Amino acid sequence: MLQVAVKKRLGALSLDAKFELPTPGVVALFGRSGCGKSTLINVISGLLDADSGRVALDDAVLLDTAQRLDVPPERRRIGYVFQEARLFPHFDVAGNLRYAEKRAGSPRFVGFDLVVELLDLKPLMHRRAHQLSGGERQRVAIGRALLSQPRMLLLDEPLASLDASRREEVLPYLEIMRDQLAIPMVYVSHNFEEVLRLATYLVLMEAGRTTAQGVIGEMSLNPGVRAIIGADAVGAIVDGTVLGTDPASGLTRVGVGGGELKVQSTAAVGAKLRVQLLARDLIVATQAPQQLSVRNILTGFVTGVTADEGDADLIAIDIGGTLIMARVTRAATQELKLTAGLPVWALVKAVSLRSHVTRVPR
Repeated sequence: MLQVAVKKRLGALSLDAKFELPTPGVVALFGRSGCGKSTLINVISGLLDADSGRVALDDAVLLDTAQRLDVPPERRRIGYVFQEARLFPHFDVAGNLRYAEKRAGSPRFVGFDLVVELLDLKPLMHRRAHQLSGGERQRVAIGRALLSQPRMLLLDEPLASLDASRREEVLPYLEIMRDQLAIPMVYVSHNFEEVLRLATYLVLMEAGRTTAQGVIGEMSLNPGVRAIIGADAVGAIVDGTVLGTDPASGLTRVGVGGGELKVQSTAAVGAKLRVQLLARDLIVATQAPQQLSVRNILTGFVTGVTADEGDADLIAIDIGGTLIMARVTRAATQELKLTAGLPVWALVKAVSLRSHVTRVPR
Protein backbone atom coordinates (compact mmCIF):
# COMPACT_ATOMS: atom_id res chain seq x y z
CA MET A 1 0.00 0.00 0.00
CA LEU A 2 0.97 3.61 -0.57
CA GLN A 3 -0.37 5.58 2.39
CA VAL A 4 -0.30 9.37 2.35
CA ALA A 5 -1.85 11.72 4.90
CA VAL A 6 -0.08 15.09 5.00
CA LYS A 7 -0.71 18.76 5.66
CA LYS A 8 1.34 21.69 4.40
CA ARG A 9 0.78 25.43 4.30
CA LEU A 10 2.59 26.99 1.34
CA GLY A 11 1.70 30.59 0.53
CA ALA A 12 -2.00 30.72 -0.36
CA LEU A 13 -2.18 26.93 -0.70
CA SER A 14 -3.33 24.86 2.25
CA LEU A 15 -2.53 21.24 1.41
CA ASP A 16 -4.56 18.62 3.25
CA ALA A 17 -4.15 15.41 1.28
CA LYS A 18 -5.00 11.86 2.20
CA PHE A 19 -5.17 8.66 0.15
CA GLU A 20 -4.38 4.97 0.51
CA LEU A 21 -4.06 2.76 -2.56
CA PRO A 22 -2.58 -0.65 -3.44
CA THR A 23 0.85 -1.13 -5.00
CA PRO A 24 2.20 -1.65 -7.59
CA GLY A 25 0.25 0.47 -10.03
CA VAL A 26 0.10 3.99 -11.40
CA VAL A 27 -1.61 6.52 -9.14
CA ALA A 28 -2.61 9.62 -11.11
CA LEU A 29 -2.96 12.87 -9.17
CA PHE A 30 -5.52 14.72 -11.25
CA GLY A 31 -6.96 18.20 -10.93
CA ARG A 32 -6.85 21.73 -12.23
CA SER A 33 -3.61 23.70 -12.28
CA GLY A 34 -2.78 25.09 -8.85
CA CYS A 35 -4.71 22.47 -6.89
CA GLY A 36 -1.58 21.19 -5.11
CA LYS A 37 -0.53 18.14 -7.16
CA SER A 38 3.15 19.09 -7.46
CA THR A 39 3.29 20.26 -3.84
CA LEU A 40 1.96 16.87 -2.75
CA ILE A 41 4.57 14.83 -4.60
CA ASN A 42 7.30 17.15 -3.36
CA VAL A 43 6.16 16.30 0.18
CA ILE A 44 6.09 12.58 -0.69
CA SER A 45 9.63 12.80 -2.08
CA GLY A 46 10.92 14.73 0.94
CA LEU A 47 11.96 17.73 -1.16
CA LEU A 48 9.38 19.74 0.78
CA ASP A 49 8.86 19.38 4.54
CA ALA A 50 5.33 18.56 5.69
CA ASP A 51 3.82 20.52 8.55
CA SER A 52 2.35 17.25 9.80
CA GLY A 53 1.45 13.82 8.55
CA ARG A 54 2.61 10.39 7.50
CA VAL A 55 3.89 8.77 4.29
CA ALA A 56 4.44 5.00 4.06
CA LEU A 57 5.21 2.72 1.13
CA ASP A 58 4.52 -0.94 1.89
CA ASP A 59 6.51 -1.66 5.07
CA ALA A 60 8.74 1.43 4.81
CA VAL A 61 7.66 4.53 6.76
CA LEU A 62 9.17 7.59 5.05
CA LEU A 63 7.54 10.27 7.18
CA ASP A 64 5.73 10.26 10.51
CA THR A 65 5.74 13.63 12.21
CA ALA A 66 4.00 12.20 15.30
CA GLN A 67 6.99 9.89 15.79
CA ARG A 68 9.48 12.60 14.70
CA LEU A 69 10.53 10.40 11.79
CA ASP A 70 11.55 12.10 8.55
CA VAL A 71 13.74 10.08 6.17
CA PRO A 72 15.98 12.44 4.13
CA PRO A 73 15.11 12.65 0.41
CA GLU A 74 18.34 10.95 -0.68
CA ARG A 75 17.52 7.94 1.52
CA ARG A 76 13.88 7.52 0.53
CA ARG A 77 14.84 5.65 -2.66
CA ILE A 78 12.36 7.61 -4.75
CA GLY A 79 13.01 8.39 -8.40
CA TYR A 80 11.77 11.77 -9.61
CA VAL A 81 11.09 12.85 -13.20
CA PHE A 82 10.39 16.57 -13.61
CA GLN A 83 8.67 18.54 -16.39
CA GLU A 84 12.10 19.43 -17.73
CA ALA A 85 14.60 16.59 -18.21
CA ARG A 86 17.41 18.31 -16.23
CA LEU A 87 20.16 16.23 -17.86
CA PHE A 88 23.82 16.96 -17.16
CA PRO A 89 24.93 18.94 -20.24
CA HIS A 90 28.61 17.88 -19.91
CA PHE A 91 27.69 14.17 -20.07
CA ASP A 92 26.39 12.23 -23.04
CA VAL A 93 23.37 9.96 -22.60
CA ALA A 94 25.52 7.04 -21.43
CA GLY A 95 27.23 9.33 -18.89
CA ASN A 96 23.90 10.55 -17.52
CA LEU A 97 22.70 6.98 -17.10
CA ARG A 98 25.96 5.72 -15.58
CA TYR A 99 25.97 8.60 -13.10
CA ALA A 100 22.64 7.42 -11.68
CA GLU A 101 23.76 3.80 -11.74
CA LYS A 102 26.94 4.54 -9.77
CA ARG A 103 25.11 6.52 -7.09
CA ALA A 104 22.36 3.91 -6.62
CA GLY A 105 22.22 1.90 -3.46
CA SER A 106 21.16 -1.69 -2.94
CA PRO A 107 19.22 -3.75 -3.76
CA ARG A 108 19.59 -3.39 -7.53
CA PHE A 109 16.65 -4.74 -9.49
CA VAL A 110 16.73 -2.69 -12.71
CA GLY A 111 19.77 -3.34 -14.86
CA PHE A 112 21.49 -0.90 -17.21
CA ASP A 113 20.88 -3.01 -20.32
CA LEU A 114 17.20 -3.50 -19.42
CA VAL A 115 16.64 0.26 -19.09
CA VAL A 116 18.41 0.94 -22.39
CA GLU A 117 16.25 -1.70 -24.09
CA LEU A 118 12.92 -0.67 -22.51
CA LEU A 119 13.38 2.99 -23.41
CA ASP A 120 15.11 2.38 -26.76
CA LEU A 121 18.13 4.46 -25.78
CA LYS A 122 20.90 2.56 -27.60
CA PRO A 123 20.92 4.86 -30.68
CA LEU A 124 21.26 7.89 -28.39
CA MET A 125 24.08 6.77 -26.10
CA HIS A 126 26.79 9.10 -27.46
CA ARG A 127 24.64 12.21 -27.88
CA ARG A 128 24.57 15.12 -25.47
CA ALA A 129 21.44 16.85 -24.19
CA HIS A 130 21.46 19.61 -26.83
CA GLN A 131 21.48 16.96 -29.57
CA LEU A 132 18.27 15.32 -28.32
CA SER A 133 14.63 16.10 -29.02
CA GLY A 134 12.35 16.92 -26.09
CA GLY A 135 10.90 13.42 -26.13
CA GLU A 136 14.36 11.83 -26.23
CA ARG A 137 15.51 13.95 -23.29
CA GLN A 138 12.52 12.81 -21.22
CA ARG A 139 13.22 9.16 -22.05
CA VAL A 140 16.79 9.61 -20.80
CA ALA A 141 15.50 11.34 -17.65
CA ILE A 142 13.15 8.43 -17.02
CA GLY A 143 15.99 5.96 -17.56
CA ARG A 144 18.20 7.86 -15.14
CA ALA A 145 15.44 7.78 -12.52
CA LEU A 146 15.01 4.02 -12.99
CA LEU A 147 18.74 3.39 -12.61
CA SER A 148 18.66 5.04 -9.19
CA GLN A 149 16.91 1.77 -8.18
CA PRO A 150 13.81 3.48 -6.74
CA ARG A 151 11.15 1.71 -4.74
CA MET A 152 8.76 4.33 -6.13
CA LEU A 153 8.79 6.67 -9.12
CA LEU A 154 7.29 10.18 -9.07
CA LEU A 155 6.54 11.88 -12.40
CA ASP A 156 5.55 15.56 -12.24
CA GLU A 157 3.83 16.33 -15.56
CA PRO A 158 6.75 14.82 -17.49
CA LEU A 159 5.04 15.42 -20.86
CA ALA A 160 3.70 18.93 -20.22
CA SER A 161 6.55 20.67 -22.04
CA LEU A 162 6.23 18.47 -25.14
CA ASP A 163 4.05 19.02 -28.18
CA ALA A 164 1.45 16.41 -29.18
CA SER A 165 3.78 14.40 -31.43
CA ARG A 166 6.51 14.23 -28.78
CA ARG A 167 3.97 13.18 -26.14
CA GLU A 168 2.88 10.34 -28.41
CA GLU A 169 6.55 9.39 -28.75
CA VAL A 170 7.05 9.05 -24.99
CA LEU A 171 3.70 7.61 -23.84
CA PRO A 172 4.32 4.08 -25.19
CA TYR A 173 7.52 3.86 -23.14
CA LEU A 174 5.66 4.82 -19.98
CA GLU A 175 3.11 2.09 -20.79
CA ILE A 176 5.93 -0.43 -21.18
CA MET A 177 7.35 0.59 -17.79
CA ARG A 178 3.94 0.17 -16.17
CA ASP A 179 3.44 -3.26 -17.71
CA GLN A 180 6.92 -4.74 -17.27
CA LEU A 181 8.30 -3.18 -14.08
CA ALA A 182 6.56 -3.65 -10.72
CA ILE A 183 7.51 -0.15 -9.53
CA PRO A 184 4.76 1.94 -7.94
CA MET A 185 4.35 5.25 -9.77
CA VAL A 186 2.67 8.51 -8.84
CA TYR A 187 1.88 10.48 -11.98
CA VAL A 188 0.88 14.15 -11.88
CA SER A 189 -1.16 15.45 -14.79
CA HIS A 190 -4.06 17.68 -15.75
CA ASN A 191 -4.25 15.95 -19.14
CA PHE A 192 -6.98 13.32 -18.99
CA GLU A 193 -5.75 11.57 -22.14
CA GLU A 194 -2.48 10.73 -20.36
CA VAL A 195 -4.36 9.59 -17.27
CA LEU A 196 -6.64 7.42 -19.40
CA ARG A 197 -3.71 5.62 -20.99
CA LEU A 198 -1.49 5.19 -17.95
CA ALA A 199 -3.35 5.24 -14.65
CA THR A 200 -4.45 2.31 -12.55
CA TYR A 201 -5.90 4.54 -9.85
CA LEU A 202 -6.92 8.19 -9.79
CA VAL A 203 -6.81 10.65 -6.89
CA LEU A 204 -8.86 13.78 -7.54
CA MET A 205 -7.56 17.03 -6.04
CA GLU A 206 -9.23 20.38 -5.58
CA ALA A 207 -7.86 23.45 -3.75
CA GLY A 208 -5.22 21.45 -1.89
CA ARG A 209 -7.53 18.63 -0.82
CA THR A 210 -7.97 15.10 -2.09
CA THR A 211 -11.69 14.88 -2.77
CA ALA A 212 -12.05 11.36 -4.22
CA GLN A 213 -9.96 8.29 -5.04
CA GLY A 214 -10.42 4.90 -6.66
CA VAL A 215 -9.75 2.72 -9.69
CA ILE A 216 -9.67 4.59 -12.98
CA GLY A 217 -12.90 3.03 -14.29
CA GLU A 218 -14.95 4.12 -11.29
CA MET A 219 -13.35 7.55 -11.16
CA SER A 220 -14.09 8.22 -14.84
CA LEU A 221 -17.75 8.51 -13.76
CA ASN A 222 -17.01 10.84 -10.83
CA PRO A 223 -18.82 14.22 -11.09
CA GLY A 224 -15.66 16.06 -10.02
CA VAL A 225 -13.70 14.52 -12.87
CA ARG A 226 -16.52 15.30 -15.29
CA ALA A 227 -16.46 18.94 -14.21
CA ILE A 228 -12.76 19.21 -15.13
CA ILE A 229 -12.63 17.31 -18.42
CA GLY A 230 -15.74 18.94 -19.89
CA ALA A 231 -18.94 17.63 -21.42
CA ASP A 232 -17.41 16.32 -24.65
CA ALA A 233 -14.95 14.08 -22.77
CA VAL A 234 -17.46 12.65 -20.29
CA GLY A 235 -17.85 8.90 -20.45
CA ALA A 236 -16.80 5.58 -19.01
CA ILE A 237 -13.45 3.84 -19.05
CA VAL A 238 -13.85 0.06 -19.13
CA ASP A 239 -11.20 -2.64 -18.99
CA GLY A 240 -11.66 -5.76 -21.04
CA THR A 241 -9.84 -8.78 -22.46
CA VAL A 242 -9.12 -9.39 -26.13
CA LEU A 243 -11.07 -12.46 -27.26
CA GLY A 244 -10.00 -12.63 -30.89
CA THR A 245 -10.89 -11.17 -34.28
CA ASP A 246 -14.36 -10.87 -35.72
CA PRO A 247 -14.09 -12.59 -39.13
CA ALA A 248 -16.89 -10.55 -40.71
CA SER A 249 -15.50 -7.09 -39.89
CA GLY A 250 -11.85 -7.73 -39.08
CA LEU A 251 -12.32 -5.81 -35.83
CA THR A 252 -10.91 -6.97 -32.50
CA ARG A 253 -13.40 -8.55 -30.09
CA VAL A 254 -13.08 -7.38 -26.49
CA GLY A 255 -15.02 -8.85 -23.58
CA VAL A 256 -16.35 -6.13 -21.26
CA GLY A 257 -18.83 -6.59 -18.44
CA GLY A 258 -21.37 -9.15 -19.59
CA GLY A 259 -20.98 -8.27 -23.25
CA GLU A 260 -18.54 -7.70 -26.06
CA LEU A 261 -17.18 -4.74 -28.00
CA LYS A 262 -15.59 -4.70 -31.44
CA VAL A 263 -12.78 -2.16 -31.70
CA GLN A 264 -9.96 -1.21 -34.03
CA SER A 265 -6.86 -2.72 -32.44
CA THR A 266 -3.93 -5.00 -33.20
CA ALA A 267 -3.69 -6.34 -29.62
CA ALA A 268 -3.16 -10.08 -29.21
CA VAL A 269 -5.64 -12.52 -27.70
CA GLY A 270 -5.51 -12.32 -23.91
CA ALA A 271 -4.24 -8.73 -23.82
CA LYS A 272 -5.96 -6.37 -21.41
CA LEU A 273 -7.48 -3.48 -23.28
CA ARG A 274 -8.83 -0.24 -21.85
CA VAL A 275 -11.68 1.25 -23.88
CA GLN A 276 -13.15 4.73 -23.55
CA LEU A 277 -16.85 5.04 -24.34
CA LEU A 278 -17.79 8.70 -24.56
CA ALA A 279 -21.32 9.48 -23.40
CA ARG A 280 -21.92 11.61 -26.48
CA ASP A 281 -21.28 8.60 -28.75
CA LEU A 282 -23.78 6.21 -27.15
CA ILE A 283 -27.33 5.72 -28.37
CA VAL A 284 -29.94 4.21 -26.04
CA ALA A 285 -32.74 1.91 -27.23
CA THR A 286 -35.56 0.38 -25.20
CA GLN A 287 -36.17 -2.39 -27.74
CA ALA A 288 -33.72 -4.85 -29.29
CA PRO A 289 -32.21 -3.08 -32.34
CA GLN A 290 -32.25 -4.85 -35.71
CA GLN A 291 -30.73 -4.29 -39.17
CA LEU A 292 -28.26 -1.57 -38.11
CA SER A 293 -24.76 -0.73 -39.30
CA VAL A 294 -23.63 -0.19 -35.71
CA ARG A 295 -21.16 -2.93 -34.74
CA ASN A 296 -21.54 -2.66 -30.97
CA ILE A 297 -24.76 -3.33 -29.10
CA LEU A 298 -24.51 -3.83 -25.33
CA THR A 299 -27.42 -5.00 -23.19
CA GLY A 300 -27.97 -3.71 -19.67
CA PHE A 301 -30.31 -1.77 -17.44
CA VAL A 302 -30.54 1.83 -16.30
CA THR A 303 -29.12 2.47 -12.82
CA GLY A 304 -29.67 6.21 -12.68
CA VAL A 305 -30.48 9.43 -14.50
CA THR A 306 -28.57 12.63 -13.76
CA ALA A 307 -29.29 16.09 -15.14
CA ASP A 308 -26.42 17.31 -17.31
CA GLU A 309 -25.60 20.76 -18.68
CA GLY A 310 -27.99 22.19 -21.20
CA ASP A 311 -31.10 20.25 -22.09
CA ALA A 312 -29.50 16.84 -21.53
CA ASP A 313 -29.39 13.92 -19.09
CA LEU A 314 -26.67 11.41 -18.33
CA ILE A 315 -28.01 7.84 -18.28
CA ALA A 316 -25.96 5.37 -16.23
CA ILE A 317 -26.23 1.81 -17.59
CA ASP A 318 -25.05 -1.45 -15.98
CA ILE A 319 -23.83 -3.86 -18.70
CA GLY A 320 -23.04 -6.76 -16.38
CA GLY A 321 -21.19 -5.32 -13.41
CA THR A 322 -19.62 -2.54 -15.49
CA LEU A 323 -21.12 0.94 -15.68
CA ILE A 324 -21.22 3.02 -18.85
CA MET A 325 -22.87 6.37 -19.49
CA ALA A 326 -24.92 7.86 -22.32
CA ARG A 327 -25.94 11.48 -22.90
CA VAL A 328 -29.46 11.97 -24.27
CA THR A 329 -31.79 14.93 -24.51
CA ARG A 330 -34.20 15.47 -21.64
CA ALA A 331 -37.04 14.99 -24.11
CA ALA A 332 -35.67 11.53 -25.00
CA THR A 333 -35.45 10.62 -21.31
CA GLN A 334 -39.13 11.44 -20.91
CA GLU A 335 -40.34 9.85 -24.16
CA LEU A 336 -38.43 6.59 -23.56
CA LYS A 337 -39.32 6.66 -19.85
CA LEU A 338 -35.69 6.05 -18.88
CA THR A 339 -35.77 5.25 -15.19
CA ALA A 340 -33.73 3.05 -12.86
CA GLY A 341 -34.25 -0.66 -13.53
CA LEU A 342 -35.38 -0.30 -17.16
CA PRO A 343 -33.73 -2.83 -19.57
CA VAL A 344 -31.96 -1.02 -22.42
CA TRP A 345 -29.57 -1.53 -25.31
CA ALA A 346 -26.56 0.78 -25.70
CA LEU A 347 -25.29 1.27 -29.25
CA VAL A 348 -21.91 2.69 -30.22
CA LYS A 349 -20.02 2.81 -33.52
CA ALA A 350 -16.68 0.98 -33.56
CA VAL A 351 -14.98 3.96 -35.20
CA SER A 352 -15.82 6.18 -32.20
CA LEU A 353 -14.08 3.91 -29.67
CA ARG A 354 -10.56 4.55 -28.43
CA SER A 355 -8.60 1.72 -26.88
CA HIS A 356 -5.20 1.25 -25.25
CA VAL A 357 -3.40 -1.90 -24.17
CA THR A 358 -2.96 -2.00 -20.38
CA ARG A 359 -1.22 -5.35 -20.11
CA VAL A 360 0.39 -7.61 -22.71
CA PRO A 361 -0.36 -11.34 -22.34
CA ARG A 362 2.58 -13.44 -21.18
